[in-house]
Amino acid sequence: MTENHTDHADVKIHPPVLLVLHLGAVYLLGRLIPLPFSVPPLIENIGFVCVVIGFLFGLGAIIEFRRANTTVDPHGDVSTIVTSGIYRYTRNPIYLGFLLMLIGIPLNGRNIWGIVLAPVFVFLMNRLAIEKEEAYLEKKFGEFYSSYKSRVRRWL
Repeated sequence: MTENHTDHADVKIHPPVLLVLHLGAVYLLGRLIPLPFSVPPLIENIGFVCVVIGFLFGLGAIIEFRRANTTVDPHGDVSTIVTSGIYRYTRNPIYLGFLLMLIGIPLNGRNIWGIVLAPVFVFLMNRLAIEKEEAYLEKKFGEFYSSYKSRVRRWL
């Protein structure tokens, strides 16, 4: 009998799926339970800026992954730890970008439920993805990853 060994993090949910589920919840909550105050146009514009910055965080991260010839897929086999570019400031720029989009997309549509659900998103992303990825990276890269983790914050 052969053992089926896979070299990847035991991530419980694909992070983009978690974002889409939260955006769906934000939309439904906005329709079913509208909050009793309006969002001024300036806040709407701030939402748009959040979306753009979130997209740029993700793009910057993907560029660094490509330069390092490693996978972006949290279920994939990571060949190296990326510590350059945006990864000098945050260990999870793609997830930070997702958070900004979760806040910004609804705000741009005058819905503040994204802000309300943001702590839930962070909690679930930490529990279901990031903690699993960090355990895998520590096991695979040992002291190199531990040192990086001690220098760079998880989110910001």
